[in-house]
Amino acid sequence: MKRVLIHVTGRVQGVFYRVYTRDFARNLPKVTGYVKNLRDGRVEILAEGEEDSLRRLTEWIKHKGSPHSQIHKTEEKWDNISKRQYTEFLITY
Repeated sequence: MKRVLIHVTGRVQGVFYRVYTRDFARNLPKVTGYVKNLRDGRVEILAEGEEDSLRRLTEWIKHKGSPHSQIHKTEEKWDNISKRQYTEFLITY
């Protein structure tokens, strides 16, 4: 099992980016974690699950997002995990 921490820079706050990310992640098989706004204008996403589902999520994050978002840059940090920290995918504050 894998975990990926993603920071997204661009026009990603005030455009329902978190809602679209949560909904996309919830439609992937067994992806858990969170999405939240950061004070510096970025969005942070932490996702846990099987690598193929997480790769689908990261591709969506990089290239799609919400209809009014503009993604300028993403940074990813991948880790192997033995146990999930989250039981569902949430918007956190």
